[in-house]
Amino acid sequence: MRFLLPAFLLLLQSVITVRTELVVVPVAVTDSRGRHVSDLSEQSFQVYEDGHLRPTAAFHRGDAPMTLGLIVDRSQSMRQKTAAVLTAVSAVLQSIRSEDELFAVDFNDHVSFELPEDHPFTNDPKAIEATLMTSRAEGQTALYDGVAAGLQQLRAGHGERRALIVVSDGGDNASKRRYADVLALARQSDGVIYAIGLLAPSEQEDQDAEPLKRLCKDTGGIAYFPRTGDEIAAASAQVAAEIRDQYTLGFLPGASTDARAFRKIEVTVTAEKRGRLRVRTRSGYVIVPERAKP
Repeated sequence: MRFLLPAFLLLLQSVITVRTELVVVPVAVTDSRGRHVSDLSEQSFQVYEDGHLRPTAAFHRGDAPMTLGLIVDRSQSMRQKTAAVLTAVSAVLQSIRSEDELFAVDFNDHVSFELPEDHPFTNDPKAIEATLMTSRAEGQTALYDGVAAGLQQLRAGHGERRALIVVSDGGDNASKRRYADVLALARQSDGVIYAIGLLAPSEQEDQDAEPLKRLCKDTGGIAYFPRTGDEIAAASAQVAAEIRDQYTLGFLPGASTDARAFRKIEVTVTAEKRGRLRVRTRSGYVIVPERAKP
């Protein structure tokens, strides 16, 4: 995360994507009314790893460039929801700034990256919209494969904040990967996963939505299930705003005999006269021993 300690840009970039000892934790804070709280100081936060308090080694608040991946379901079940998909995507893209970088992944039976291989990112929202408008809805749903591809692409990004927004009606019936595979990738990433679940007014949330909701929660994100066009636009704008308002904390992990073991993270906030604050962050992480440069 280059904005944290400018003198150590190269080191911190390797921290997140390869291996050093700094663990990066995106944190969202809301008040009792659900409004984002974005003016807290470093001293307001306490970070625990497996129940042990860790001093923060890096802290950032406020807006910063981001890498954002849109993971869009183009399976047969989405055929009647094309307008809803475009509403969600357009609402998200309205928040994009020139310093941000974007990519898009379509999935049905197969996973497709919507930008050329030699230019996998863009800062032009219209380029993303154009690619999604030409995609056809057909085939089955490889949701896990699509999310996994997005998590891998995030590693190659340069933004100081990283997130995926999944636009789907939930469920998976075509992936080669399992939920456990995607969860393992998510726990090795500092990216936050959000979802805009597009259900028709007559459809009910069922067990198909549960894996996506769990994946969002485990990375510190949240899944929304809006019904109307206005609700879809509002939920998408809410996601984009939250990504902007996140805090980023960094801490040095404790010693462990098993470097690949899952380590639980808990973040608490102490702020006088602010009432009850709610904190959302990733549930834990697994250190990546090493990774080739993208």
